[in-house]
Amino acid sequence: MQRILPRHCLLALLVFLPVACVFGLMIGPEWILPFSFGNDHAVISNRMIIEQIRLPRTLLAAIIGAALAVSGVVMQGLFRNPLADPSLIGVSSGASAGASFVIVLASGWLGSQALLGVSLIALGAFLGAMAATLVVYRLAASDTGTSVATMLLAGIAISAMAGALNSFLSFIADNHMLRQISLWQMGSLSGATWTKTGFAALAVGAMLILFPRYSQALNALLLGESEARHLGVDVDRIKMHIIVLVALTVGVAVALSGTIAFVGLITPHMVRLLIGPDHRHLIPCSALAGAILLILADAFSRYLLAPGELPIGVVTALLGAPFFLSLLRRQGGSTGAM
Repeated sequence: MQRILPRHCLLALLVFLPVACVFGLMIGPEWILPFSFGNDHAVISNRMIIEQIRLPRTLLAAIIGAALAVSGVVMQGLFRNPLADPSLIGVSSGASAGASFVIVLASGWLGSQALLGVSLIALGAFLGAMAATLVVYRLAASDTGTSVATMLLAGIAISAMAGALNSFLSFIADNHMLRQISLWQMGSLSGATWTKTGFAALAVGAMLILFPRYSQALNALLLGESEARHLGVDVDRIKMHIIVLVALTVGVAVALSGTIAFVGLITPHMVRLLIGPDHRHLIPCSALAGAILLILADAFSRYLLAPGELPIGVVTALLGAPFFLSLLRRQGGSTGAM
């Protein structure tokens, strides 16, 4: 694929992001066209739909998409593999088990409670994600440093254990609980509110600001850990910081939206093919691309089965998997090179 200058890519994404936002505000069970005219009742109704439903949902989609994409970028840099994503350290599976735990063992009433506008199901998901990541990191850490290979293997094991717990909770759940678990695992932004969007902007936004600080260290890690140490990079400290930031970022994102597949995997890969592996440009461009991708995916999820709604995780998988396979085919199967 022909590469383009990073600044051109960044400019194009900055132009396309507001276009995608307008598109997200327009599409739904009822199309709302810009500058549309009608009677006063229709104008008031459309304004309420946009202000109370679609605008916070579109902004939340942008925040979650950026969070997942940037987390994917730094995980791929840390593991030196473009096929890595945050699920490798057990974040998604831990969040799923945490949410299922609250849904099943709270007997339904706890999920309706909220803290700072965020349901306790989301809080359970966040705590599950953090617990899984903490266990993985502790298993990979030793006196000689933190082994990426051990972290990968520990992540696989913890994901399997969390999956088993989730399966057990699904087995003992009643029909209503099972449907809640299934819908949460497929991802949705239907519960977006201004309170939830504001919380996401503060929590995720603060962490997204920190990721570019590690661009040079991630570039050095692409050469290998020994070479990075020779260049003056404190590899173990960088690993710890990145793992903690990814866990916090993805934990919040998954807690607010459920499991959304492929955004953290395919978005960085697409951007890397366009502009190269330099994380100074890769991180901001991936953040914008992830925001655009999830806004469009959410718009289609509302439209495809209108007046019903297709889970957004299904949409991202349906769009992402074929496109990703086509990219792999065009690359000739050479997935190991960054």
